[in-house]
Amino acid sequence: MRLLQELSSELNRLFLFELPEGNRVEAVFYRGDTLCLSTQVGCAIGCPFCFSGRLGLLRNLTAEELVGQYELLKDRLPIKRVAFAGIGEPLMNWSHVKEVFWYLRKKSIGVSFYTTGHPLHKLGELLHLPHQGVTISLHSTSEEVRKRLLPHGGSLKELLKTLKEEIGKLSASKRKKISLAYLLLKGVNDGEEDIRAFGELVRELGTTATLLRYNSISEDYKDVEDSHYERAFLLLRSYHIRVTLSTRFRKDRLGGCGTLTVNRPLTEYLEDPL
Repeated sequence: MRLLQELSSELNRLFLFELPEGNRVEAVFYRGDTLCLSTQVGCAIGCPFCFSGRLGLLRNLTAEELVGQYELLKDRLPIKRVAFAGIGEPLMNWSHVKEVFWYLRKKSIGVSFYTTGHPLHKLGELLHLPHQGVTISLHSTSEEVRKRLLPHGGSLKELLKTLKEEIGKLSASKRKKISLAYLLLKGVNDGEEDIRAFGELVRELGTTATLLRYNSISEDYKDVEDSHYERAFLLLRSYHIRVTLSTRFRKDRLGGCGTLTVNRPLTEYLEDPL
């Protein structure tokens, strides 16, 4: 693989990699210390609000390609942490992702994960690794709504069952590194009852919550107003749980949540290739 292009905004730096067969994937350096890696060429989950799965899953990245994203950038960036949070579902490429996790650990690089939790038989192993954080995309406590938002993300009922079983085995400090993510979508999952149900679940599990803002990608989904987002945050805080908000890096036009994609036409980029 080769580094084809770099783009920069005031907050993020996006890197375009070309694979041997010509497919391209993206990685992002954000927060001044974290490299967000892609794990697959495309994604099979099919979230309608996300760019990454528009073409479906084309293939898994190899361990060499996962490491390559880091190795091609390590000398130009102060990378202290890696997040498996780019294009793809890490658990669907678990053997390669796990191999690279231990490779990075040996280099004293902290590693975090963003996942739907599917497939479930891999989730338990992930939760018990010496990671720096695992964020699980929930987005609703309703089976019907979550199925709409994550069509191929597995059963919510079974996910919650697995979380209750596995999180119960973790120490208090380890539980604090597990977060349930909730992407607020106007008219879909932003009602008071929806937020309360999520807050009760997070409190029951003893994890933290990540309350996300939507980066407008699809005309079928809309972000909530600032005041609505603040009310949701305060409502969750009333359950005496820790709540992490969308940072400016997650909302940046370049490399924000849900904005990475596969084989984006080069004409969509802002600068000339390297």
